[in-house]
Amino acid sequence: MTTLADVWIRRFHPAREGAARLVCFPHAGGSASAYHSLSAALSPHVEVLALQYPGRQDRRKEPLITDIATLCGQAAEALRHLSPTGPYASQGLPVAFFGHSMGAIVAFEIARRFDGVTTLFASGRRAPSRARHEDVHLRDDAQVMNELNALRGTDSAVLMDEEMLELILPAVRADYTAIETYRYAEGPGLTCPVVALVGDADPLTTAEEARAWQEHTTGPFDLRLFPGGHFFLGDHETAVRDVILTSLRAGS
Repeated sequence: MTTLADVWIRRFHPAREGAARLVCFPHAGGSASAYHSLSAALSPHVEVLALQYPGRQDRRKEPLITDIATLCGQAAEALRHLSPTGPYASQGLPVAFFGHSMGAIVAFEIARRFDGVTTLFASGRRAPSRARHEDVHLRDDAQVMNELNALRGTDSAVLMDEEMLELILPAVRADYTAIETYRYAEGPGLTCPVVALVGDADPLTTAEEARAWQEHTTGPFDLRLFPGGHFFLGDHETAVRDVILTSLRAGS
């Protein structure tokens, strides 16, 4: 029988018994497979659970979601079903969240409403309270493609393939609509450690905007700066893996 968790969660690699869990939230236009490589790097020490948003890959026939509140509500409900003993329960094992770009906001908004998240890794995204005016979701397809090309988060071969673009652009536009219309609302903050990761040449997040994540938790805060742009993760996978492992061990 397929459960709600089965619909939303992807597991790519095995983990040893007693391993911590890391729930990963994709960037705008991204899918669970964006974390396949990181999952391999962390296995078997950490069990990576990557969220698959509606409207892409094996969920491509499902309606897209265009606002963060709805996305968080549905994702949170799926995560509740990981274990029958309660939200995010994992037989008492640690559960941390990792989100990149839009995924960092999704992870934050879910984590702030639940107890038990041991660490939030906020990658490539300014703090929720730091707003910018952005309008990519209102641009035509060519301008959206230019944005993707500038950020270098999408394979250039995909951007040149009309059939592939036809498949991915609706999801990209829906996600940009969701994150660009998101507005932080005052409310519960976090008590867990927050680790912010950002590229030193990221056009979407400055180091100071990333440092402002410190305002959203009463727990420890750490800022890690990497050489590179918005998608620095691909160039520094080993270093990111080490940050995650060190942080999880410190919090265990």
